[in-house]
Amino acid sequence: MSAGTRDRLGGKAAVVGIGATEFSKDSGRSELRLAVEAVGLALEDAGLGPDDVDGMVTFTMDTNPEITVAQAAGIGELTFFSRVHYGGGAACATVQQAALAVATGVAEVVVCYRAFNERSGRRFGSGVQHREPSAEGAALGWSLPFGLLTPASWVAMAAQRYLHTYGLTPDVFGHVAVTDRKYAATNPAAYFHGKPITLADHAASRWIVEPLRLLDCCQETDGGQAIVVTSVERARDLPKPAAVITAAAQGAGRAQEQMTSFYRDDLSGLPEMSVVARQLWRSSGLAPGDIDVGILYDHFTPFVLMQLEEFGFCGPGEAADFVAGEMLPLNTHGGQLGEAYLHGMNGIAEAVRQVRGTSVNQIPGAARTLVTAGTGVPTSGLILTADG
Repeated sequence: MSAGTRDRLGGKAAVVGIGATEFSKDSGRSELRLAVEAVGLALEDAGLGPDDVDGMVTFTMDTNPEITVAQAAGIGELTFFSRVHYGGGAACATVQQAALAVATGVAEVVVCYRAFNERSGRRFGSGVQHREPSAEGAALGWSLPFGLLTPASWVAMAAQRYLHTYGLTPDVFGHVAVTDRKYAATNPAAYFHGKPITLADHAASRWIVEPLRLLDCCQETDGGQAIVVTSVERARDLPKPAAVITAAAQGAGRAQEQMTSFYRDDLSGLPEMSVVARQLWRSSGLAPGDIDVGILYDHFTPFVLMQLEEFGFCGPGEAADFVAGEMLPLNTHGGQLGEAYLHGMNGIAEAVRQVRGTSVNQIPGAARTLVTAGTGVPTSGLILTADG
């Protein structure tokens, strides 16, 4: 398989700009306007203008077409435009596609973006309400009649098996929630700024779908986030430090479905993230001990624990103790549990801030960051590092 060889993408492109709207529960404006605001802020951060952009990447789930956003943002001709499927699993893959375009000369400056009114508009947490006939819909049809209608219910199946396999209780998930909210409490951009929680708060929160409690589930957010990617050479002429894309990967496991991969041999792990992990370590030449900060996709707390295990930061069933022991700074922006649910794009921005040394929760000496995208679906990941 191709994942067995080291790719040649690393070190050829870098993130040079990040920009976001405020994160809210009611933005009061269209998703297109949110996207355009985020793109403008990211270009300003990069020291570039709309005329510099010739590529754009977003999610298939985004309602804002690349051409429409380009027109509204004052961007001219495009030589590259692309979309990535599978919801939150697309986050890091948008940057990977941008890097591929830059590295091959297809485009010089690519903007990745995601914008939605996910709280005041369509709420993903409400589950399946209407689906056109599709292959994915047929797969979901095996689960929906039994009441598995929402993302929380789909994840709960794997979470329950994880607890059973390792003899754990739902309280272990609280370590992730507490960690995220600790960082959110000191992040002025976070929705839960000034609102840390305790393990007791987690245990007292209401059940959503056992073994998941309310504080195990991410927020629903209105907002937009954009990321600007260009070559490492051009990045060195721009005003702010770049975050070099040292490795980028996508991954789907065997018997992969979208959130309902219940027919795998083992439900206590995330094979799709294992595919990503192997590629990132191989292509970067790094190992878990080399990572200074982990920004792990946290739509639901159990999958953060499983990701740590898939990446080899700890052994199977040991991730809760790893998090509790603060062995690795995690989600220093507050994550999707504490800052905002932007399908993982705000996590990429935090990884850039850590490498630049500008995070409100800066980890001293942070030079290597790991970022992951949505789990339970075909997914993606990045390793971003300081230039030089």
